Amino acid sequence: MTRTVAGPEAEVPEARARALAVLRIRSAALAVALLPAAAAVVLLAGSATGRIGGSHGDGWTALRWAVTGGALLVLLLAAAVAAVVVRARPALTPTVPVAEETAPDLYRLVRDLAERLEVPAPSAIALTPDCDSWLEDRTHPAHTNRRERRDRGALAVDKSRAVRGVRAAPGPGGADRAADRSGRRVPRAPVLVIGSPFLWWMRVAELRALLAPVVAGTGPSVHPDIAAARRFVRGLDAAVAVAARGGEPSSGPAPALVAVVRRPAFAFVGWIARMLLRGCRDHAAGMERAVAAEASERAQSVDYGLRIVAQEQVGLAYAGWDRLLTRVALPAWRMGRWPSRLDAGVVSALTELSRRDRLAEGFTSRLSERPACDLLEEPGVMDEATSLLAARLFHGGPPEPGPDWSPVDWGAYPEEVVDRKWRQEAARLNRLLDERADAPGPTGADPAPAPVDAPAPPTLARVIDRFTAAAPTDGPDGDGGARLAARLSVEVAREEAAASRAYGQGRTAGAEGLAGGAVGDPWIDGFAPVFPLQPPRTGRELLADHVTAMVCCAAVDTAGASPGLDWLDGPALLVGGRRRADLTRPVLSLVEDGDDGPLRAWLGEVGVRPEKPVRLG
Repeated sequence: MTRTVAGPEAEVPEARARALAVLRIRSAALAVALLPAAAAVVLLAGSATGRIGGSHGDGWTALRWAVTGGALLVLLLAAAVAAVVVRARPALTPTVPVAEETAPDLYRLVRDLAERLEVPAPSAIALTPDCDSWLEDRTHPAHTNRRERRDRGALAVDKSRAVRGVRAAPGPGGADRAADRSGRRVPRAPVLVIGSPFLWWMRVAELRALLAPVVAGTGPSVHPDIAAARRFVRGLDAAVAVAARGGEPSSGPAPALVAVVRRPAFAFVGWIARMLLRGCRDHAAGMERAVAAEASERAQSVDYGLRIVAQEQVGLAYAGWDRLLTRVALPAWRMGRWPSRLDAGVVSALTELSRRDRLAEGFTSRLSERPACDLLEEPGVMDEATSLLAARLFHGGPPEPGPDWSPVDWGAYPEEVVDRKWRQEAARLNRLLDERADAPGPTGADPAPAPVDAPAPPTLARVIDRFTAAAPTDGPDGDGGARLAARLSVEVAREEAAASRAYGQGRTAGAEGLAGGAVGDPWIDGFAPVFPLQPPRTGRELLADHVTAMVCCAAVDTAGASPGLDWLDGPALLVGGRRRADLTRPVLSLVEDGDDGPLRAWLGEVGVRPEKPVRLG
């Protein structure tokens, strides 16, 4: 038995009432813009018929010309504001598009879910490296052109059915273009954006239950009034962004006169757009709440009990994903490497979390069921694409692989990331210590050590002696600590700036390039990183990290230790095959207080010989 899919006239009275309130504000703004023109028409018509003033009266003639000129000016300004609002491109979330031929089972699951909910199916599916899922409207002409260039499959368009009054164009993109033309009468369904960690951690049934309230939102989304209100609000928001930038960037330097005119013009547009946004803010928020409530109520009939379990998995996935990005992926990104299997890594991270945390016990028993990533034909390719996009969004790396931006597998992570990270930081620390040894001391201070012909061998004992020798005279905030930390900060910032300049000289291909995208996404180009995971490290944190790296290098070279990977804490030192997580406190005692006792005790316990040279670089 075939169910009837609810069309644009679905019963959403509360959301529709709010949408009409937003549209009334739009109509009121249009009426205000047309009011001077109406007054000018009345004066001109009354003058022509002799009912208002006389045709030769100086006072009435001046009034007519003043009102007509003012009306033309207001119409010109209103047309300029309307043009910016209509042409401004709303912000588009960077995602990895999923073509139907690469995930037929996932598309089939979403179609069946939409049929059960009696709502239109989403127009397409995309993945995002985040623990969230939502519907995103991409009906703006700029977004439509991008979709046609990518030639993506659509869910809600039946290619075998011609749109009334429009002859379908040949080729795979004809149905999409026909639906876009008919979109003036029936809004196109939004795109379903799914968080990629969900596909790898959740089971198929859990994913279906989680997506039920999201897919249910397509019903209100295609309502003409709600779609028009959303389009108006998004246009205003985009116009504010354009005005803040002083207009879209041009291909060349604008003349000084043009820049002087553009700046106040866009300031006026931004003022009008912000005023309209303030007027419709409450109604727009109420409309979105009503849409969410209607979607949640409609989804009550689909896997309600399983959805509670799925929501628990959302919180667990978010915790594991955050730890994986900040502790594991970020060190690799800083090294110019990007883990190519982040989504697969989140399963290992969450499994480790469930092993350590009693609150997560029992969650790993689900792993025997079919994972949602099996709905993809090539999950490895999609994982690689979302991993590269995550590096682009959260670190600001290049949009595509290169010699200085290469992928790394989890099996090679300890040697290619952890060991290299320790060696580079140890080399940087020793280089700065050598520079300090050769630099002249401050006025009134003891003379600096005399320069030597050859640099001292890089030993851990030398580093420890520097900190303990500086502590009695300078204190933890003197030259022995703060100045070295400041120089480390400058050095690291200089290296990161050089890497950023190298990234900017590469091709500006988009984040979707690895998955088949065509062009760069201007929403993320020029903003690097867009969503930084952590604030910049302080000088003290950098100094402690570099001393820790020196200790780890000495442990690897003299005590038989090895670099390792902890799924929740990132780089780890393995001694006898077991992780040693007790190094932080001894290092902080040396760096902050100049006390080497705890660290020497730790070195003796592990069997590290600090007087032996370590390999750098």
